Amino acid sequence: MKQITTYAALVAAAGAVLGFAGPGGASAATPERLHWTKCTASGLDPRQQCATLDVPMDYSDPDSPEIQIAVSRIPSEKPSARRGALLLIPGGPGGDSLADPSGKGQKLPQRVRDAYDLVGFAPRGMAPSTAVDCALDPADLGMTKLLPWPAPDGSIGESMATARRTAEACARNGGELIRHLSTANEARDLDRVRAALGEEKISAWGVSYGTYVGAVYGQLFPHRTDRIVLDSNNDPDHTRVTRNWLAAFEVGVEDNFPEFARWASRPGHPYRVARTPAEVRSGFLRLAARLDREPLPWPGAVPPRFDGNALRQTMLSSLYDPDDYPTLAKAIRAARKGTVPPVPEAPPEPVLQNVAAVAVGTNCNDVDWPGSAAEYHKGVDESRATYPLTAGMPRGPMVCAAWPFEPKEPTVRVTGRGPSNVLLVQNQRDVSTPLSGALKLRQALGDRAVMVTVNSTGHGAYLDNGNACGDRTVSRFLATGTRPASDLYCE
Repeated sequence: MKQITTYAALVAAAGAVLGFAGPGGASAATPERLHWTKCTASGLDPRQQCATLDVPMDYSDPDSPEIQIAVSRIPSEKPSARRGALLLIPGGPGGDSLADPSGKGQKLPQRVRDAYDLVGFAPRGMAPSTAVDCALDPADLGMTKLLPWPAPDGSIGESMATARRTAEACARNGGELIRHLSTANEARDLDRVRAALGEEKISAWGVSYGTYVGAVYGQLFPHRTDRIVLDSNNDPDHTRVTRNWLAAFEVGVEDNFPEFARWASRPGHPYRVARTPAEVRSGFLRLAARLDREPLPWPGAVPPRFDGNALRQTMLSSLYDPDDYPTLAKAIRAARKGTVPPVPEAPPEPVLQNVAAVAVGTNCNDVDWPGSAAEYHKGVDESRATYPLTAGMPRGPMVCAAWPFEPKEPTVRVTGRGPSNVLLVQNQRDVSTPLSGALKLRQALGDRAVMVTVNSTGHGAYLDNGNACGDRTVSRFLATGTRPASDLYCE
């Protein structure tokens, strides 16, 4: 599941009982209740239960057809200590948390599992909720296609062509649902889930893109929020949204690569690739340039060549978690010898198609992207000069540059209006959601939030790549509601 979530994250990038905010003030007079049954998926905790919930496809249209949202839960382990429900908001767009009550939810300390029902879900468009699929050419499902890696000379012609081809396929095959994928609609769906659970307020733990969903939910439904943890945080700038998240990779890589370089230059290290951190960096850049000129055949990969961008993509994926550093080191050592690393294991094609469609639809519907190739050319050239490790990709044209639909509503602006019940937790060195972007969310939330910055490396802080101080602080907040009096640094 982590592999699919990482893939999606790279493609990358929230009144009355049912007083739904948004177009038309759509609401339901009587909340639907969830009917729990045994889950059919394998490998789950036997206590986990599953249900489905009908929600409007279009909240602005009273006659909109309904779609289904799949929901899961493990009830509180101590009913006498139960406070409510903890919604596990996944990353993405293109991730789901249906298995999380049985998975990462079981890493939560006992007092947190006693206090909450752990609730997961598959966002609109994600199977087994009502699913969307663009039926992309399989050749366009490779990561060096879905992310706008430029050509060796910095040109973006192939990226623009891929964007047009992908956008046309989604418009042709995505159906009406792909027009209604958005962060705001996911937040509205979550409020329907809250009501169906019978909760007046809900707590949440959102990770990566899930921090933006959580922030948007808190903006649309502030009076429905209880204790909110946002972990590995996105810049919420409503004028750019995913464009900023993509651009953040150039900073995130620079924040993280020095940690890999130190690791990969230690004397006696089995994966050592150079004598000093500086030589790791210069050697990586030389190797990527050589592979740009002389790519190696890579049978079974998409596309089937190990070129400079394949090496850069391997770097990007490996920096998500220090446990994955060996993958990058082995790729460097293999390519130096003229051989290729193993082809990374990928989810089955139907899963990739679904992930790609949800990621594309949500990202492109959230905010309008420029269509001018000249603007992307300028950004790519500037990025290549300043951030050579990422070779201009973070400012290139994703599929949204050719998206044929206008956003259906203004992007939600995250502000400090609402209860002070948000705790941000953020690793200092995060390749995907760097600290610089997290500070923007902290600023936007103002007095609503307190931020815990963790001296750690990797994507995902709480109970993942963080540290004991950060974990204790978040666990205490979820269990007791106690936050630090002010922003905290966890050494």
